[in-house]
Amino acid sequence: MKIPSFALERYFAAHEFTARYLLSCSDCEALTMAELLSMADAECQHLWARLELRYTESQGHPVLREAIADIYANIDASDILVAAPQEAIFLLMHALLEAGDHVVVMAPAYQSLHEVARSIGCAVDRWAPDENRGWYFDIASLEERLRPDTRLVIVNFPHNPTGYVPSKKDFQALVELTRQRGIYLLADEMYRFLEIDPDSRLPSACELYDNAVSLFGLSKSFGLPGLRIGWLASQNRDILTRVLALKDYTTICNSAPSEILAIAGIRNRTDIVDRQLARLRKNLSVLDGFFDDYADCFSWTRPLGGSVCFPRMLIPQDTSTFCDELVNKAGIMLVPSKLFQFGERHVRIGFGRENLPEVISVFASYLDENFQ
Repeated sequence: MKIPSFALERYFAAHEFTARYLLSCSDCEALTMAELLSMADAECQHLWARLELRYTESQGHPVLREAIADIYANIDASDILVAAPQEAIFLLMHALLEAGDHVVVMAPAYQSLHEVARSIGCAVDRWAPDENRGWYFDIASLEERLRPDTRLVIVNFPHNPTGYVPSKKDFQALVELTRQRGIYLLADEMYRFLEIDPDSRLPSACELYDNAVSLFGLSKSFGLPGLRIGWLASQNRDILTRVLALKDYTTICNSAPSEILAIAGIRNRTDIVDRQLARLRKNLSVLDGFFDDYADCFSWTRPLGGSVCFPRMLIPQDTSTFCDELVNKAGIMLVPSKLFQFGERHVRIGFGRENLPEVISVFASYLDENFQ
């Protein structure tokens, strides 16, 4: 298999652990081990204390899959397959796709959502939003891209990097469009539960359509990326069976300690997510002030969900050069839109971390010194 370098991850590898300030992280503030263990109920404490570091069940610990299934309506533990989120994307596409298939994917997007399909030999069409309408993804535009040989549609809501969330009516129309044509639907729901207005939360795709597969995990909404636990949820168990067979060639099974810690996180999801949402709303207020003060440098659409946004840079410089100079001169890592294959006029800002106000203050000082 030949596949291009993952541009965003290589950029993070170069800067994430050396830059003093991170302004583009897509995750929320991470919990400590002590915090998570303090939340564990009696059953989790028992499982943790008696844990033997053996191989685990490839599909995922039964108790973990039951906890995950409790997140959804009309989904049970047999409809869940646990894997690292990136692994799940890779395996699912290899389970569903063959060379020559047609795939439609939202763009901009996390690179693996389109590059894995392209590496298999699929024809990949990009479904782009209208920035002037608040990053609106038009369902009619999606329908125009569908072909008789379209095998898979890939969506991501809340959307990374724009923070867009469609209306429930539009999302239902999207699901019906794939259902009517018998097209598989992969819904990347990694930022689910981080809707700024909880009333805008969409149903999970796997609840609505038997050929839909929902991807979720603990990296973003739960602040537990170090556990490397995610999952696929689908009513189509044949899909999960095919993915499971391929998983024998990758990790085979999941980390035993991570699975038990994941149970504790999922069972305490209300408390964890409430804390993350409070932080996101506080940090959005900081960004409101920043973008008001620097309206000559940036324009933005306030995100509806997730922990990232995608402002347009008005400074007469390409964003790759701007971001290189920013990290070298001010120690601030900021992701340019080139890494999303989306031109040179946008940057991704992550606002899920506790220190965002400090980083924005340093960023503002840099702009004052160099662009005012």
